Amino acid sequence: MKRTVAFSGLVATAGLLAAGLAAPAQAADSIPTDVLAGTPYAANQVAQFWLGEARAKLIGATPYNVETKAVAKHVSKGGPAPDSKPGVVPAIGDEKKAVAKSKNVNLPKTTGKVFFLGADGEAHWCSATSVQANYRNLVATAGHCVYDTGKNAHVLDKWVFIPGYYQGKTPWGIYVGKQAFTHYDFDVYEDGDRDYAFVTVYNGVSLNGASEVTEAEYAKYAANVRDVKSYDFKTEAELKAFLKDNPKASNKSTKTTDTTYEVDKTKVVAKGTEHSTLNESATVAEFLSFNKGKKGTEPGGFAEGTGFTETQINRDEYKGYKDSYTSEDGKTLYFKTGEGDKKKYFKRTFWVNYGFKATTKEVWTYKAERYFALALQDVGRLGDNVGGQGLAYNQKVGKPVYVFGYPSGSHPDGNHAFSGHTLKWTYGKTFPVQVAAIKGEELVGTKSSFTGEGAIGSSWLVNYNNGRRLGYLNGVTIGVSDTDGNNRYDTSFSPYFDGELYGVYSAAKNLWSGKIV
Repeated sequence: MKRTVAFSGLVATAGLLAAGLAAPAQAADSIPTDVLAGTPYAANQVAQFWLGEARAKLIGATPYNVETKAVAKHVSKGGPAPDSKPGVVPAIGDEKKAVAKSKNVNLPKTTGKVFFLGADGEAHWCSATSVQANYRNLVATAGHCVYDTGKNAHVLDKWVFIPGYYQGKTPWGIYVGKQAFTHYDFDVYEDGDRDYAFVTVYNGVSLNGASEVTEAEYAKYAANVRDVKSYDFKTEAELKAFLKDNPKASNKSTKTTDTTYEVDKTKVVAKGTEHSTLNESATVAEFLSFNKGKKGTEPGGFAEGTGFTETQINRDEYKGYKDSYTSEDGKTLYFKTGEGDKKKYFKRTFWVNYGFKATTKEVWTYKAERYFALALQDVGRLGDNVGGQGLAYNQKVGKPVYVFGYPSGSHPDGNHAFSGHTLKWTYGKTFPVQVAAIKGEELVGTKSSFTGEGAIGSSWLVNYNNGRRLGYLNGVTIGVSDTDGNNRYDTSFSPYFDGELYGVYSAAKNLWSGKIV
């Protein structure tokens, strides 16, 4: 699924020729591009997202394992081939220097991790590297570490690059992705032969503590990077003094109506009235005080809020000779009705439901709030801080490469060889492979024990200079394979870097990003 692209304007320098590599050619091609964070404000929010909550989302992120494991087939005939003359772009700082061979390996500062939210909405990471660009603001990684093949969306959300990342530490700052570039065949067909991407990034930022903001400014910050502190005061004078000393604070005092209720034994109200008090053992005198002109023996007609309970008794329980009398404790009224053999005897106990007196007054609660948000400071351009690898394309297959990345996860046999916490490397020559599962017809492989999780996006460097820790990017890991069937990954594979890749790179290399703070 490759297309032929024309090139022109071949230029070489003495230093590059000394390295055995030709100078870059210019591609003429149509390059798909997508915005990651289109404005400094949007980029600011992304940086806050990752740096907030004591970097919990960075620390909790897991390696991205989408499309990392496939069967790579060695091919003895055919394989990738240059589509024009070989070319290179020198690394930052190596523009006029020859590249010398080195035996010992000092790890490059340019390599780091890219963090993003995956199709599952969770935080993940891949490996990536800084590369040469006019504004020193370019990152290279695997295409599916930028473009969301999981849910067929355009780009992964909240994309950032952190060189030298280690367990929440961001030694050279965090760089928010601004614009992503890939090949048309990957964007449309998810062609594994074009599974690479270049991303321009804003100037890096780091935390500069928390700064106080106004309430209106506070509302614009992401929830995980802001904090509010409350203060209570006994008097209005104390509050005013505080607000004078803290002009960004807000007055959050409140006025409430405080109502208290007391029993009012001078009136009665219906049962069930709120705040009323029921006296279920009222004396006869208390009952009659609300029923003037009554004796208490009437069958009804008593004031609302008063009442009785009546029980018929026998003659032996009736202790008096009068028509009615009150018990010694004053709470029971005995009475009789009828004449002769038709006499009946009764006793009554009484209740009254007292009303209440409501007393209302205004009560002030004096309170203020101060608002804080993470303060970000600009730390400069990516390439100025960590350098940038050069780029080599249309190179012969069979060259030795160093692969630098953050492998994690397990081999098929369960061996957990790598933690993903530290930068690792392998070294070997490239050879042609094919991976049908990802439409990879013209890929290159190299012997590597890297497991797939976390290693995706690892940088493949040719002519790596140990002293300057710089070389030429000539591949990015897009998957790993167990080619000999022993349940151990033994091969990493990458798209072949040809002139069409240089066309994608050329579309990104001259774009300015700017600052976010």
